[in-house]
Amino acid sequence: MNKQTAQKQNWSLTHPVTQRVAVIGMGPVGLTLATHFKEAGCEVAICELDRLKVNKIRREGIRLVNVIKKTVHFEHIYTAIPDLIDFKPSLLIFSLKTHQMPAALKQAACLISDYTYVLCAQNGIDVEFMPAAVFGEAKTLRMVLNFAGNLNAPNEVKITFFNPPNYIASIDDSCPDAANEISRILNSVDLTTKSIDSFEIIKRAWEKTILNASLSALCGIGKLTIREAMEMPDTMQIVEQLIEEAVEVAGAEKIFFEDDFIRKCIRYLKKAGAHFPSLAVDLINNRPTEIDFLNGKIVAYGRKHYIRTSLNLVFTNMVKAMTNKKMMAQMPDIIAGREGNSKIAIGLQGELIKQADEICFLGVDLGSAYTKFNVIDREANSLYSTAIKTLDRDKLSVNHVMDVIRSEFNIAYCCATGYGRKHLHQADMVKTEINCAALGVSMFEHGSKNIIDIGGEDIKVVHCNAYDKVENFYLNDKCAAGTGSFLTEIADRAEIPITEMSELAGKSHNDAELNSFCTVFAKTEIMTWLFDGKSIDDIARGIYLSIANRIFKLRIDPQLPIFMIGGVIDHHPFLAKILEPRYGQKVNVIANPQFVVSLGAALYARNVFNKLKQNNAAGKSAEKV
Repeated sequence: MNKQTAQKQNWSLTHPVTQRVAVIGMGPVGLTLATHFKEAGCEVAICELDRLKVNKIRREGIRLVNVIKKTVHFEHIYTAIPDLIDFKPSLLIFSLKTHQMPAALKQAACLISDYTYVLCAQNGIDVEFMPAAVFGEAKTLRMVLNFAGNLNAPNEVKITFFNPPNYIASIDDSCPDAANEISRILNSVDLTTKSIDSFEIIKRAWEKTILNASLSALCGIGKLTIREAMEMPDTMQIVEQLIEEAVEVAGAEKIFFEDDFIRKCIRYLKKAGAHFPSLAVDLINNRPTEIDFLNGKIVAYGRKHYIRTSLNLVFTNMVKAMTNKKMMAQMPDIIAGREGNSKIAIGLQGELIKQADEICFLGVDLGSAYTKFNVIDREANSLYSTAIKTLDRDKLSVNHVMDVIRSEFNIAYCCATGYGRKHLHQADMVKTEINCAALGVSMFEHGSKNIIDIGGEDIKVVHCNAYDKVENFYLNDKCAAGTGSFLTEIADRAEIPITEMSELAGKSHNDAELNSFCTVFAKTEIMTWLFDGKSIDDIARGIYLSIANRIFKLRIDPQLPIFMIGGVIDHHPFLAKILEPRYGQKVNVIANPQFVVSLGAALYARNVFNKLKQNNAAGKSAEKV
């Protein structure tokens, strides 16, 4: 035994690998692991970039509910990986998505030390090689998890199932003592974990990946829960074929399973709950997925051994195509002037651009369905925008978002608008959504115009004069017909996926419209259509035709250009196309139309602040005179 090895062994006796644990990434896995290490008596630091989530954890701790019930509070909370250098972690746990790892590992390089181990707690094949390339194979451990959960709130995980044990190993058997220690710690708090060798962990990783790959893409594309997918014979057949392909590839890699492995997989999956797999959640929410390390890896290893993996290839490519399409759709299309159904950019939703020293202005649109936030700088550049559900189960969400925004931006003035504007006590001023809509659109299109704003519970038409001022406005009657809530309820009754409704309607040429404006009667009419065998495409178009006629009855000046804003047109672009023949002109949609009113509120905040500043300066000059 050389001197360096002896020193490391002596150090490990007095400084266990779990002495100071840092968990990077507070998704369901990170929240669950951090809670159990903390409960076991370890010194635990958590690192999460999402400041909304961080604020909730600071105030309320982390909660695990359902299958596992625990609540734990934390002292060491960080929002940047390099800041963990002061914590001096002995164990660094990565519970991030695979596509987040390259950037995270680059930042984590400063944490490398002789006595810091790294644990990869992610799904997929070969994921452990990413941290191993930075920290070294001798310091890298891999964990295969057999629990799953979904977020009820940023700091609360609903654990849907736990089929013990989890598995952990040193990826090259250099540090079995570390794996044994982690296993012992987690077992002490009932998160049953078994320490195994490096060859067994590869087999367990393949086993778990085969289970994930058999359902994740299928559930994401079909918007099915695991239970729904396993209850239908047609989808079950697809699942079985996906597993068969993967087992053949694993065999070529000298990874062999028992003869009844496929039957055991099917039995295991049938016991899963009514929840979406992680990849499906990401795909449905337009986020990058881990498909390359699930079905994609099965395809890659299949090619290595000249094995056809047709179904896994199909699902890999479909997920990639859908992800690319959705990600591109989220990018603003910056167009000067109007060109067809023009989309005029107002900033990148959700991208936080920290401007700590620069004066910024905040607009908050408290709508009936969603509350929208928009931060701009002095030049009216949109720096950040986000939306949360209004009055959802977490009534403190608005305050949390306000705290995050104020911590990231130097907010000089805030304007509130929308139905709930008088209830936002942190605002410096309030303004009607009519005026904010006019100012928001006028930032891009000066002069006389019509603005159609379809919200959750009303429809507004605003006429602006040549000076961008509100000349007149009209509202639909008190009935919610034609609004977002009406559309959602009717689509639900027709069992039309709301995210696919525009695409479905575009396939139909049927002119039969929904005649009932009353939600109750409209649902009955929908049922009649379904009994008559009308296609989903025709029903979707019929609903849009009904709403378009409702809008068309409101006063529009046909001589002026038309712009549409609001959450409904954001999610139902087909409405603009169906209105164009009625108005005899192009109907322009502002990019990110859901945030135009909050942008207008932010512009009002900026304008009022500048006037106050000018008045103060003028007053001081008068005093000198």
